[in-house]
Amino acid sequence: MKGYKLGVHKSRSGGLTAKGVAKYRRENPGSKLKTAVTGKVKRGSKAAKRRKSFCLRMLGMKKKLTSAKTARDPNSRINKALRKWKCWINKHTSTT
Repeated sequence: MKGYKLGVHKSRSGGLTAKGVAKYRRENPGSKLKTAVTGKVKRGSKAAKRRKSFCLRMLGMKKKLTSAKTARDPNSRINKALRKWKCWINKHTSTT
């Protein structure tokens, strides 16, 4: 994202920091953007559903929209974000 500094607005481990989310929401009034769901969540909770939704959407984007090199690179932004959100294919593809 243009104008977002790494370490201030963009997390080095993937995604946006709280400051980055605040900046985005200032620039886009009415936005409901939130930070990543990184902690342990109760099964079936709102946070768990949000994580599952994000993971499935991003795994699809990774498969369709990235090059093979980017998909394998552990330091790519998409792979860092998937790790931060704790996305694992076998965990989130089952219907719960």
